[in-house]
Amino acid sequence: MSLLQGLMPAMPTLKDYFPPTDPYLNIIHVDDDILVVDKQSGLLSVPGKDPSLWDCVEYRARQTYPSAGMCHRLDKDTSGVLVLALNKRAHGRIGSQFEHRKTTKSYIARVSGVIKEDSGLIDLPLATDWLNKPRQRVDHDHGRASQTEWHVIERENNATRVRLIPLTGRTHQLRVHMKAIGHVILGDAFYSEGADLAAADRLQLHAAELGFAHPTTEVSTTFVAPTPF
Repeated sequence: MSLLQGLMPAMPTLKDYFPPTDPYLNIIHVDDDILVVDKQSGLLSVPGKDPSLWDCVEYRARQTYPSAGMCHRLDKDTSGVLVLALNKRAHGRIGSQFEHRKTTKSYIARVSGVIKEDSGLIDLPLATDWLNKPRQRVDHDHGRASQTEWHVIERENNATRVRLIPLTGRTHQLRVHMKAIGHVILGDAFYSEGADLAAADRLQLHAAELGFAHPTTEVSTTFVAPTPF
């Protein structure tokens, strides 16, 4: 092990994976085309590479809906709205909306410190931190363009509740962007440490709203999951 590796913080691991089971699958909506669920923090969206990481939203959904397929993903520690397609046509139409940024997304987060401004835009390019995968980092030379809108909801003594709207969909985008402006998301095992990590027993990030056009009716609908923190 190199000196650099020896100085790096310990990486969180999924080897001891005990996902929540109550409820087993929290269904918000289901019809002939889509299944919308409220994913718990600590549960994978899809199976992990390690065979022990088979339990996930997609697996649980297929126990009742065998054709269910994930249209997008949330990080294991992020909770909130996820949509699965129940047939190929629906999967293609919803997938196209994600690909062309025609969906709407809104997250709620609690971050460290008190943000003085009421709103803002973070425009910082992101790239994989190859020495610390799966972490990401701001990279002005090689990063991909990434933008996040933020709006203050409530200020606490030493924390701020914010609404985050990702305008792009990069890995860990919200987590890295908030850290980059000095307000790391509380309870973040990848990007926070010390008091900010200990301030919450889970990542304080929740996908509160997801909007898209229904694959059959084409009616624009927004699904909402109440914030659990």
